[in-house]
Amino acid sequence: MIKTGDRLPEQEFTFITDGGKHTATSAELFGGKKVVIFAVPGAFTPTCSQAHLPGFVVLADQFKSKGVDLFCLSVNDTFVMRAWQQAQNAGAITMLADGAGHFTRALGLAKDTGDFGGLRAQRFALVAEDGVVTALQVEAPGQFELSSAEAMLKLV
Repeated sequence: MIKTGDRLPEQEFTFITDGGKHTATSAELFGGKKVVIFAVPGAFTPTCSQAHLPGFVVLADQFKSKGVDLFCLSVNDTFVMRAWQQAQNAGAITMLADGAGHFTRALGLAKDTGDFGGLRAQRFALVAEDGVVTALQVEAPGQFELSSAEAMLKLV
């Protein structure tokens, strides 16, 4: 599992914004910046839609005032992530689809949910500066506290 002091793995992401479809690498997205990446097991799922993503939406301006860019990661496809972003009014957050789970696996934070959904990300959040992890909060199964927007705001 990735840990504090490690460099984020290199990955190419595709994401959709109001400006259209974009492709960027980890280095382009996270290099030279302070970022919070929070991962959810699935878009449109209960805790993710009722608490995890909405917390970051509400506090987005506070993260921005601290010079922090926000990224939401899920093992979903680009179109699902865009639809979820629009449904949640989450335009201030870049939605990263990790459709095949390559980035999530490279972080060592994948889990297999079997027939429920297959490969998913564990619920976690991390802070990275210039692509290097400075804080990592991984939730125990079924928990949601350490990776909340409120908890992460204290770490940036």
